[in-house]
Amino acid sequence: MDRNPSPPLRSREEEEEEAAAVGDCIGSTVYSKHWLFGVLTGLMQDVALFLHEFNVPDIFMGILAKSKCPRLREICVGILGNMACFQEICVSISSDKNLGQVLLYCLCDSDPPTLLETSRLLLTCLSQTEVAVVWVERIREHPAIYDSICFIMSSSTNVDLLVKVGEVVDKLFDLDEKLMLEWIRNGAVQPLDQPQEDSEQQPVFRIVPCVLEAAKQVRSENPEGLDVYMHILQLLTTVDDGIQAIVRCPDAGKDTWNLLFDLVCHEFCQSDDPPIILQEQKTVLASVFSVLSAIYASQAEQEYLKIGKVGLPLIDSLIRVLQNMKHCQKKPENSAESNTEETKKSDLTQGDFHLKILKDISCELLSNIFQVLTKETVAQGLKEGQLSKRKCSCAFENLLPLYNPVVEDFLKILREVDKTLAGNLEESFPSLKVQT
Repeated sequence: MDRNPSPPLRSREEEEEEAAAVGDCIGSTVYSKHWLFGVLTGLMQDVALFLHEFNVPDIFMGILAKSKCPRLREICVGILGNMACFQEICVSISSDKNLGQVLLYCLCDSDPPTLLETSRLLLTCLSQTEVAVVWVERIREHPAIYDSICFIMSSSTNVDLLVKVGEVVDKLFDLDEKLMLEWIRNGAVQPLDQPQEDSEQQPVFRIVPCVLEAAKQVRSENPEGLDVYMHILQLLTTVDDGIQAIVRCPDAGKDTWNLLFDLVCHEFCQSDDPPIILQEQKTVLASVFSVLSAIYASQAEQEYLKIGKVGLPLIDSLIRVLQNMKHCQKKPENSAESNTEETKKSDLTQGDFHLKILKDISCELLSNIFQVLTKETVAQGLKEGQLSKRKCSCAFENLLPLYNPVVEDFLKILREVDKTLAGNLEESFPSLKVQT
């Protein structure tokens, strides 16, 4: 008699998934702990005000202060986070100094889900104008928060947690430059009285390497998270201390440049991408180009910034962005709606404003590179196609008239390398013709 075939052997991945599922069960039941947590936090959206009337935040504060159960702490912070979405409750929670201390302590927890919910709660409070300054001051008064956040960014592989922590840091830096400066300076110098063996056990976190490590982790899995970390780097470059924190340490400067250079030349706005992709990438590109420009302007003597190695690929990427921008800014022809003043204002507020920022930053970086091009580099660019007539014309269209001296100096070099091309460009741009 034929027997039923044996079931296929399970893979290691399937066995691990089953083990994880068992570990997620509530006692001997088949109910998932995370499922229950999701149900509870979802219910809180409807009953938050009711819970607040019965002083639930005070009850949760006691639980958070004493409980050692990670899931219970996660649930408590998660429910408080949902309650904080209501402005009145957010103000009440934020005004409770003791609860505030306990919640900040949760940011030093070792449990990723609890850290995620705590970060979500903090971001909610920091987004409320009425209470944001309260939380900024509390965080400033607790140096351990800096170490905890840096530790998460530098060591966690939990992408959701990294993104949320990045959003918290981005919001903090955007709200308070003083706090950003303090965090930049933290870890910049090793304390003189600290023994060497202690320094090995207690690493000194520096903000730039931590941000870079987090950016590398989220890069392939969460584009929005990468956008957040690029904006953090851009905020750092708005102050001189931030620029120096990037470039004064050769490793940090090189790692930052290499990551951003790789993003621009091998990931964003590639030659086979449709021009409209620029609409999705405009904010992250603006941050990346802004940081590259700041590094380039401050550390042109570094080996990793030698123009022969980086100038031509960057020129190619920058011009491609400017070409795609021209396509994105085209308005529909023969459209009655597109000619109304109301529509023009609406279009400007929705998309053109960010594209204009990207254009300004792109032109600044392009002009910086043009200023240090040599005769040899221009010849190489003509040979490899980065400085074709079409691309030079696009560069000139965007650089003129603001960067007229830069374009004129470039044209002088071009005349020595390719007189015909220089003449053609002069015909297209009469203002650049040599006066006889």
